[in-house]
Amino acid sequence: MAADDPTLGRRAVLRRLTLPACATATLWLGGCATSAPPDTAVAEWHDVPLPGKRRTEYRWESREGRRELVARADRSSSMFRRRVAAMPATWSEIEFGWWVQSLPAQGDVSDADAADAAARVLLAFGGDHSRLSTRNQIQFELARVLTGEMPPYATLAYVWDAKAPADSMVIHPRSDRVRKLVVESGAGALRQWRHYRRSVADDYRRAFGEAPGPLLAMAVMTDGDNTGSTLYTRYRDIRLR
Repeated sequence: MAADDPTLGRRAVLRRLTLPACATATLWLGGCATSAPPDTAVAEWHDVPLPGKRRTEYRWESREGRRELVARADRSSSMFRRRVAAMPATWSEIEFGWWVQSLPAQGDVSDADAADAAARVLLAFGGDHSRLSTRNQIQFELARVLTGEMPPYATLAYVWDAKAPADSMVIHPRSDRVRKLVVESGAGALRQWRHYRRSVADDYRRAFGEAPGPLLAMAVMTDGDNTGSTLYTRYRDIRLR
């Protein structure tokens, strides 16, 4: 096909719009597909594969009388998610802990091509989609067509990154409706438990400039597909307060 074929330009634009649409749809819907995801119990955690990606292995284990979620990524990317339905007035904080063996080589959550992370906790929120930018509405409509449902209005992720300074806010390079708050940075705290308690309302306002809407889902994600990394992470005590 000729290099100046106009269909190439249209395809490139569609691909650039579709990729972030899939990214923003994934946490709530379970990834871009031609059919809706299967029904699951509202209160249960479950695996969420991503289209075209090898799955990260998630497994519950008991250690010293405590329940832990163990994640093993081998050049893979998927999430472990729990659907919820909680209005902000019923909770104000999130607690979680994680233990990270190693960080992804050359990982950088600000770079779409290297945005792997050993540990993430993600929250998906509802909101008024009519307030979104035209670009976001196009992306979201593409996701709705592909999945049968609309993506969350906004996604906030707490993340451990190798490079970005702690307490920095990173906008997802493919969708500004996904924002990442770096709560741990660098290799100094590897192989030890790190525990956090965050005011979700404060963090959401900082990320998106407004109060949060209803919480729709929460998830964890350990991935090494972009950087070809093998990662081992343990999560525990993930709860709303």
